[in-house]
Amino acid sequence: MTDFLLVACVSALIEIRRIGWMLGLGRGWRSGEKLKLLFAGYNGTRNTGSDVRVQEMIRQIRHVLGGENVAFSVMTQNFDRTRGYFEGTQQVHLPDVYPPFLFREVRQNHGVIACEGSMFKSKFANALTTMMIGSLGLASAENKLSIGYGAEAGQMDGLIERMCGRYVRDSLVITRNPESQTLLSQLGIHTELGTDTAWTFDPHPPEYGRRALRQAGWDERTPILALCPIHPFAWPVKASIAKYLARAATGAYKESQYRTVYFHESGPEVDRKYEHYISGFGKAAGAFGERHRVFPILVAMERLDARACRDLARRLPGAPVFTSGDYDMFQLVSILRCCSLMVSSRYHGIVTSMPALVASAGVTMDERIRNLMNERGHQHLLLTVDEPDLEAKLLSVMETLREEQESVREGIARTVVRNLKVMARMGLLFEEAVRRQYPEFPLRTGVWSWEDYLPPLSENLRALAGRHDSATAVQAAAR
Repeated sequence: MTDFLLVACVSALIEIRRIGWMLGLGRGWRSGEKLKLLFAGYNGTRNTGSDVRVQEMIRQIRHVLGGENVAFSVMTQNFDRTRGYFEGTQQVHLPDVYPPFLFREVRQNHGVIACEGSMFKSKFANALTTMMIGSLGLASAENKLSIGYGAEAGQMDGLIERMCGRYVRDSLVITRNPESQTLLSQLGIHTELGTDTAWTFDPHPPEYGRRALRQAGWDERTPILALCPIHPFAWPVKASIAKYLARAATGAYKESQYRTVYFHESGPEVDRKYEHYISGFGKAAGAFGERHRVFPILVAMERLDARACRDLARRLPGAPVFTSGDYDMFQLVSILRCCSLMVSSRYHGIVTSMPALVASAGVTMDERIRNLMNERGHQHLLLTVDEPDLEAKLLSVMETLREEQESVREGIARTVVRNLKVMARMGLLFEEAVRRQYPEFPLRTGVWSWEDYLPPLSENLRALAGRHDSATAVQAAAR
């Protein structure tokens, strides 16, 4: 019922905006103005993946459109947790009860870029997907730029799916894999194939990560094994007025409360599944450490992952924990990129480590890591969080990862460079969308290489792209 009321409220606001636009009450971009764009996403919770994605979207789009021509705003749920992020961008507070905020904020901008990776799915929270759809729908209702950037789609509840088909139909959605493109196209939504936007992220230099690891007990010689666990069974988060009232009256549901009226899944079955996952993960990592000399570290890519890291640490005595609550995105990714091996249930744990060629395997709760491993050609390095014999299977995968790490790194290098080129095409698609929507906007002219549609690349990425392009040219000549 709560989801229905939220969907009904946001849908009504979109219709009001549409009618207002038809009556001439709206106002679009005018020549000579800076193009004001709102980045609508899930920031301010110290979810490293979400923050990195938006950081790189902002850098790329500012580079493509010209910093002197644009003014960006980005949503945050907590200013303290995004302090120092998104340079040159105004941060605006996203409240828990967000429909009035969206209604007001979208109107103050000339377009919306929806940023959340898991943009169209019910796996995590229908409220989040409703916010993404609402942001895009409100922009479309006033004939403004409306783009989903690096989106992923999955299973949606019927109510959410119908809302998506109705209000995202006039938007452009650039997906991060073909599977999402197929699903959205079936709803009549205009899609283009893109990728995630974290590939160009440049963290603190390796010296920072090595220093943090030394302080945590690393001897600078032992290979580092990064473990990125989550609580995969606490999702989706759902709004519940009944639980909220019970929490206020009796203190019930304290452990499962996300915030205000939103609650994680909980109960004996959730606890049983989680214990199986953590136990299997921990025993496999422990057995691997007994066979091979490694320095295991536990990394919470989102603040919510800290519990899983602490629970896993009890099974791996001495393993240090690094959490996004204690380390910002520049620091945490620098630490990750010092590792040799990784097993992760966090998609962006894998993605952000790949430019450093960290050999990684996945234990996935949904399609995101699966799609990435399929793209890399590493399906044999993938497990699911509810594998019946997780301990034995994960130990086997870790052994395979160690034995094949050189070939795995080669596959990772190819995938990184391929995605850089796809991300460059996203920049071109965005430029073309602006040209169609606002023909008088002062876009650059001339012929540009694919690198010109990316934000400035680090020396590491430039070298990686150069090596891969050279290897491709040699292979083509040999044929």
